Amino acid sequence: MSVQPTSLHPYFLRANEGEAVWYTTLRMTLKATSKSTGGTLSLVEALAAPGTTPPWHVHHHDDEMFYILDGSFLFKCGDERFEGSPGTFVFLPRGIPHSFKVVGETVARFLVLGTPAGVDQYFVDAGTPALEEGLRPQPIDFQKLAAISAQYGMEILGPSPF
Repeated sequence: MSVQPTSLHPYFLRANEGEAVWYTTLRMTLKATSKSTGGTLSLVEALAAPGTTPPWHVHHHDDEMFYILDGSFLFKCGDERFEGSPGTFVFLPRGIPHSFKVVGETVARFLVLGTPAGVDQYFVDAGTPALEEGLRPQPIDFQKLAAISAQYGMEILGPSPF
C-alpha cells in the first residue's frame, strides 16, 4: 500500500494566536481551520460569558465535540441532559439537536472540534472580527444566523432549551 503525498504542511499556533471573532456572546479563536487541515477538522478555542446559551440547533453534515478547560456547563443533546466541568469531553453527533448553557459566575473556556471541518468558517461568517481582547457581546440577528447556518448544513430549530 502506498501513501499519497499531501499538499498540507505542518504548522503550529502559540497561545493567543489564530484568527479571532466575536460570535454572539462568545470569543472564538480559530486554531485549526478547513484550509489548514485540508477539510479534515476544525478546532476553535472559545471563551463564553456566564449564561451563554446558543439556540437549539442541529448539524446535518458534521459532528461537534467540546473539551472543557474552565467553567461549568449544562448540555442537552436530543432527550439527554448532562453536566460538564473542566476535563469533560462531550461528543454531539450530527443529526441530533443540541445546545448548552454556561452555568456559574466565571467566564468559561473550552475547545470546539468539528469533523469534518467547516464550523471554523461558520463562526467567521456569522461573527465579527475581534479587534481587541475580551468578550464583546454582539447583536443577534436570528434571520441572518439561520441563513448562514443553512449554508454550513446547520439548522436553527428554536430558542435555547435552557
